[in-house]
Amino acid sequence: MTIPYAEVIGDPIAHSKSPLIHGLWLKQLGLPFDYRRTRVVAEDLGAYFDRRRADPDWRGCNITIPHKIAAIAHVDSCDSGEVGAINCVVPEGAGLRGLNSDVLGLVEALQACDANGPAVLLGTGGAARAALAWMAGAGVSEIRILARDRAKAEQLLQAFDAPGRVFGLDAADDALAGAAGLLNATPMGMDGFDPVPEAVLTALQGLRPNGFVLDMVYVPVDTLLLQRARAAGLIPVDGLAMLIGQAKSAFRLFFGTNPPAAGDAELRAILTS
Repeated sequence: MTIPYAEVIGDPIAHSKSPLIHGLWLKQLGLPFDYRRTRVVAEDLGAYFDRRRADPDWRGCNITIPHKIAAIAHVDSCDSGEVGAINCVVPEGAGLRGLNSDVLGLVEALQACDANGPAVLLGTGGAARAALAWMAGAGVSEIRILARDRAKAEQLLQAFDAPGRVFGLDAADDALAGAAGLLNATPMGMDGFDPVPEAVLTALQGLRPNGFVLDMVYVPVDTLLLQRARAAGLIPVDGLAMLIGQAKSAFRLFFGTNPPAAGDAELRAILTS
């Protein structure tokens, strides 16, 4: 007898904590499902979705780097709106439906932060698109994008029709000056990836008092970016806050019920042990 399951896909994938999150919730609720992690390289993404279409036990997947944009080409309907990236796919009839719960994760993670005024986004990929959608609805008056690829950043601003400016990484001081906060939507700082440039870390001093720094990286949880933010008197928001927030929406999509209402503290303890 097979067990219905959902999973998280990406490349790399060994770092993902989604199986711990969903596994704990399934255990707490006594639900007869499984949640797995599956490495899918870019060239196999289409074949992966073809296999899952034919699997009656599959309840859907979360998507992490680098597939959040590319996966759109393999679904039959898409509810990502202006985000232009998806992090969840679920079966719907004979087809596949793509959605984005990252924005909801950001809403939960940053609910106590004041985003009125300009804010800075580091990155231009799929996660950055979710961050832009959050910024557009959170009272951010000017979006400042820090990016290696300035042309790609300009295209993002145009796609969202958002008031903003683009800065190269060598102009971090100008980008962060007087801003309400910084969101890192890149894998920089993650184990095995390049660090956040020192120019960006130094420029944190330019954020306004009580500004926030959100790092979507969660391996390690307490990144160097967050350590430097804390030392500068800023509000650090780690990647687990967003990860748990978006997982709640995904859990409902996959398993048809809400995760346990309490227990975030216990979950964080497990994820950081």
